[in-house]
Amino acid sequence: MTLYLDFEKPLAEIEGKAEELRAMARDNPEMDVSKEASALDKKAGELLTSLYANLSPWRKCQVARHPERPHCIDYIEALFTEFTPLAGDRNFADDHSVMGGMARFNDMPVMVIGHEKGNDTKSRIARNFGMARPEGYRKAIRLMDLADRFGLPVITLVDTPGAYPGKGAEERGQSEAIARSTEKCLALKVPLISVIIGEGGSGGAVAFASANRVAMLEHSVYSVISPEGCASILWKDSEKMRESAEALRLTAKDLHELGVCDRIIAEPKGGAHRDPAVAVKAVGEALKSMLAELGGKSGDKLRKDRRGKYLALGSKGLAA
Repeated sequence: MTLYLDFEKPLAEIEGKAEELRAMARDNPEMDVSKEASALDKKAGELLTSLYANLSPWRKCQVARHPERPHCIDYIEALFTEFTPLAGDRNFADDHSVMGGMARFNDMPVMVIGHEKGNDTKSRIARNFGMARPEGYRKAIRLMDLADRFGLPVITLVDTPGAYPGKGAEERGQSEAIARSTEKCLALKVPLISVIIGEGGSGGAVAFASANRVAMLEHSVYSVISPEGCASILWKDSEKMRESAEALRLTAKDLHELGVCDRIIAEPKGGAHRDPAVAVKAVGEALKSMLAELGGKSGDKLRKDRRGKYLALGSKGLAA
């Protein structure tokens, strides 16, 4: 059963009516509703195209958070073979909100690391809704170190509301862990490619996405703070999230113009959750292309280019 967002309610009504007609026809084989159902399908398709033609930044946030979007585990299962998960930070614990390990992508050995939100209540709680603790970032550092040692390209799949802000996480050095992970990204002498597949929230995302190439799915978002958090600080009112989403310039289009995002990956009509297989395939094609762009470069060149990329951020200006 499709989960509809607030702005998709008119679409839900039309598709619901079409399904009701088909259900009636299944109960009564003599009833022919194909013409009426096809007309409703056509109307729904046109409305879907219209709704997604020019989404506001806030609606992009809603789509990026859609629980039925493909998650990190879905991309790993579909795009990578021989995935061998590696656990623990060799210091405190294993953080289940961060998954990673060695795998093959198109028969090329790589290290893949990503945030995993979970897909039902039990797994979301176990995965802490994709919000990593210090041990998650320290696990990522360990895996990046391993990749650097053996010359494996690193691919990160980012989908997090932000790092976990709990008391225990702060006591165990959350800020230091994020900073060390970001530092490790910038120090690698192997290709580092990041794809924002849903939410790219704050330093929790930057710690995985300080990469040679940063790609964003068309309806993903990447920002220093959530729209609700920004509204609470600036206006003391979290209901101002629409205004803050506009001001944050968090869409793939905005970030591509600003030079933060290198590539926008098109999503199926209606978002990745409407056709996960197509979205996953598009990410796979983008990864293949970006790996080819970085292939053959020396470790020193890769590190120099990556650092230069981030030193140059902001040079395009923030003018609307």
